[in-house]
Amino acid sequence: MLLVLTRRWHGRFSMDTHGGIQKFHTDPTPRIGGVAVFGGLICAYAVAPISLQSLLGPMLLAGIPAFAFGLLEDITKNVSVGTRLLATMFCGVVGWAITGFSLTRVNVPGLDWMLGYTIVSLGFTAFAVGGVANAINIIDGFNGLASGTAIVILCGFAALSWSVGDVTFAYLCLVLAGATCGFFLLNWPFGKLFLGDGGAYFLGFALAWTAVLFLARHPQVSAWQVLLVCAYPILEVCFSVLRRRRRGLSPGAPDRLHLHSLVKQRLVRQRFSQRSNLWRNSATGILMCCVSAVPVVVALALPADNFPMAIGLFLCAGAYWLVYARLSQFHWCLGAAAPKCPVPTP
Repeated sequence: MLLVLTRRWHGRFSMDTHGGIQKFHTDPTPRIGGVAVFGGLICAYAVAPISLQSLLGPMLLAGIPAFAFGLLEDITKNVSVGTRLLATMFCGVVGWAITGFSLTRVNVPGLDWMLGYTIVSLGFTAFAVGGVANAINIIDGFNGLASGTAIVILCGFAALSWSVGDVTFAYLCLVLAGATCGFFLLNWPFGKLFLGDGGAYFLGFALAWTAVLFLARHPQVSAWQVLLVCAYPILEVCFSVLRRRRRGLSPGAPDRLHLHSLVKQRLVRQRFSQRSNLWRNSATGILMCCVSAVPVVVALALPADNFPMAIGLFLCAGAYWLVYARLSQFHWCLGAAAPKCPVPTP
C-alpha cells in the first residue's frame, strides 16, 4: 500500500508504461511489487521460530541475485533476459552452497544415476530453478495471474507437507503464500501494483527451491508429484520455447501467443466485449489461476506413486495442447498447438 501511495515519489523509476507487445494495461503502474513480497518475507523471518528461520533464511539469501537483477530491470529497463536468467540460475548454486541440497533424483532410470554426480546434480538444479523462475515471469501478464498461480502452488506444497507430517515445511509454504497474498490484494482486480521482474523471478526461484527442499527432505515422495504441482507454469514455458523455435524466433522473444493471452483474446474479450479492459484483464487472470489449480488437485488426488503421477502430468500436458490448438486454430486438433506461422485472427 505504501508503494502505491508514494508512487509520485518513485514513479519516475518504477512506473511500467503500456507500450510493448506483452502489455495489456492502459495506465502507468508501479512495477516493483516484488519489493513488498521480499520485505514481507524478511518481516516473517524476524518473528519466526528457529525451525522456520532455518528454512526461510537460506531461501532469502539465495534468492537475492534473482530479486536484485530483476529489480534492476524494473528500474532501468536495461537488463537483458539472459542476464536475469543467469542470475536466477546462480541462485540455485548459492542455495546448494548454503544448504548442501540439490536435485539428486527425478525418478527416471538412468537420469537418477547421473544426478548422483555432484556437478551434474548442481547443473540440473540451476537449470530447473532458472526454468521455473522464467516460467513465472512468462505468465506475469494479467492481474492476479502470476501471484495467484504462486499462491495455488504453494498451498499445494503445504498440503503435501501436511500429508507427510512435515508441519514446519507446511508453515514455510504458507508464509511464502501469505507474503504473496499481500501483493495479490493490490494487484487483483484493480491492478494498482505490478509484481515486476524482481518479484516474478524471486517468486519463481522460491517455488523451485521449495520443490528442491521438499524432495530432499522426503525421499519417499515421487518427483513426478512435485512436478505435477508446478505443471502449469512449466508447461507454459515449454510450449512457448517450442512455439517460438518452430516460428524461427528466439526462445526469449516476446509474443502474445501464450495460452493466457489467447484466453483473453478468444474467450473473455469476445464474450464480455462490453466490459472494460481492466475487467477483462482481471477476469482472465483469475480464470487462469483456476486452470493452474487443476494439476495441483490432480497431484493431491492421485495415488502418490510414480506411474499415476506421470500419467496425470501427461494428461495435463495433453489437455493444454488441445485447448491451445482449439483457441489458436478454431478447431480441435493435435498438430497446431505450436504453429509455424502467426496465429490467424477471426
